[in-house]
Amino acid sequence: MKIPKRLQPLVDDGMVDEVLYQLMSGKEAQVFVVRCGDSVRCAKVYKEAQKRSFKQAVQYQEGRKVRNSRRARAMGKKTRYGQKEQEDAWLNAEVDALYRLAGAGVRVPEPFGFVDGVLLMEMIADEDGKAAPRLDDVTLTPEQARDFHSKVIADVVRMLSAGLIHGDLSEFNVLVDATGPVIIDLPQAVNASGNNSAERMLERDVDNMRRYFGRFAPELLNTDYGKEIWALYESGDLHPDSRLTGCFEHDTESADVDELMAVIDAAKEEERERLERLRDAEAGDD
Repeated sequence: MKIPKRLQPLVDDGMVDEVLYQLMSGKEAQVFVVRCGDSVRCAKVYKEAQKRSFKQAVQYQEGRKVRNSRRARAMGKKTRYGQKEQEDAWLNAEVDALYRLAGAGVRVPEPFGFVDGVLLMEMIADEDGKAAPRLDDVTLTPEQARDFHSKVIADVVRMLSAGLIHGDLSEFNVLVDATGPVIIDLPQAVNASGNNSAERMLERDVDNMRRYFGRFAPELLNTDYGKEIWALYESGDLHPDSRLTGCFEHDTESADVDELMAVIDAAKEEERERLERLRDAEAGDD
């Protein structure tokens, strides 16, 4: 196919030998399948900020560390330079997260480089060598659902042990290769120790997985891994290989009404965004 303009620098530099085809086009990026020597990989081309629709919400960026103090000050302002630095930090977050999580044993696409807003990474493939389907496109047996759920929860634990929370984990950003689930799409990855919304985001990620896999294995709907994982993390007892029970003893004291309403409002907003992603995914398949 004709080489997209954004991929031309990678071809010129010899990082990409051939652009084979476009795999998908989403709200945040386009993904192309490319040949690099004897390997077939993916090139994720991030759209420019004004063309993307994912909200770079403060709740996701809170707690992210910026090494350069000048950059940190600029990002807190609305100058052109500050906006550019904030955009660069947002894009680099996924690259940094992939390297960090791959090193921690989390099943994510292996990154190979990031150049001019293009992430070159492993292509996740199915048993036939074709691009792996999204979890949402796969019909599971109860046994597969239990197995995949266990693997995803184990990866969530490894992620948190490495200091990160996905922040937007759902059936739409998990692929299924020949060995099981692979977590993708991490530009909004959350710093667990520096973000005040970390606990809620972790529980939301885990609950999304419980709800999805529970369609195929209803007994999973009775588990509460999110609160169990966070309790272990808060107490300093969470490790990459922590053994979980899926049970958690809830506090039976009276709830703070304002806090409860805030949680309900947040849940409504999250469900609205989930349904919007679902509609966008269905439109992209047409």
